[in-house]
Amino acid sequence: MTKIRQIFLQIPSLKRKWEQFLHQQGLTSFSEAEVTNLDFTLGLYEGQKLLGTGSISDNVLKFIAVIPGELSATYFNQIVSALQSYLVQNGQTHMMVFTKPQYEASFNYVGFKTLTKTIQGCLLESGNPGIQQYFKNLPNVSNQNQHQVAAVVVNANPFTMGHRYLIEKAAQENEIVDVFVLSANHSLFTSDERFHLVKLGVADFKNVRVFPGGSYLVSYATFPAYFIVSKDNVIRYQTTLDAQLFRDQIAPVLNIKRRYLGDEPFSHTTNIYNQTLKAVLPPKIQVVIIPRLQQGNQIVTATAVRQAIAHQEITMVKDFLPEITYQFIQDHQSELLERIGKGVNISGN
Repeated sequence: MTKIRQIFLQIPSLKRKWEQFLHQQGLTSFSEAEVTNLDFTLGLYEGQKLLGTGSISDNVLKFIAVIPGELSATYFNQIVSALQSYLVQNGQTHMMVFTKPQYEASFNYVGFKTLTKTIQGCLLESGNPGIQQYFKNLPNVSNQNQHQVAAVVVNANPFTMGHRYLIEKAAQENEIVDVFVLSANHSLFTSDERFHLVKLGVADFKNVRVFPGGSYLVSYATFPAYFIVSKDNVIRYQTTLDAQLFRDQIAPVLNIKRRYLGDEPFSHTTNIYNQTLKAVLPPKIQVVIIPRLQQGNQIVTATAVRQAIAHQEITMVKDFLPEITYQFIQDHQSELLERIGKGVNISGN
């Protein structure tokens, strides 16, 4: 008789057994940071024998694996059902999964709908609110299809003068600019804080609208890397899915014809991201790359701001920040330092 039990990965012996099981099922490339961000992990057992496992990070299903054999489909269904029940019990009725193409049909069978796919993998969702509800929450303007509409996608961790400069350039060159703020909560600043700072920080641009990215502009922090061997290929894979979803579903709803990006002199990851967007979005969407804003001889980056917060030297980067962001950091400095002390990653973009 099989039984579902939680696996507590904080216990080293259980974590080792879990990792060994995943290795046996061909999942071998995953980072410690990715495992740390898991909220819940379960195992399907027969006695003490592990038959399958699955995990959750936010609303994303990850690390799903079962032993091969005649009952593998049954085990798979039991694990996915248990993960879905856990999410629903915790108030989350919308869930997503990134997986290999060969598992697409299995997830379709248990109610997941494919949003987009490539030869490397696919992105699926289940539950509500789904992508159609997300579209309904994106307000159109009258005769939107007759306007020149551009988009900017930001994490804004936190919102800097560099982000504002990029949005301002788009606002000068287009009739409407839709700014999407990534919604994942794996940044130093929460999704609500980032959205709030962006919205206030561009309030004087009358042709700019700010939207939450929801589940459809996926942060690299939530993306599962464990079934792609090369880190660069992980980035290309995720960006391709993001770009296809944006190009084929989000952009047509809002008549977006341009997407603005900041150039990337420092980050290898973001540079690959930009190059992939340039390859996937045209000709439907023009990609416009804007040189990064400089203050003196320094390029404005959110990374520098986060490092200044960590070293309690925020005055050193005051010129990098709109007043609203600078004041927010001053007012919440102890809380931000506490998050950093608890291990929130402040590197990257």
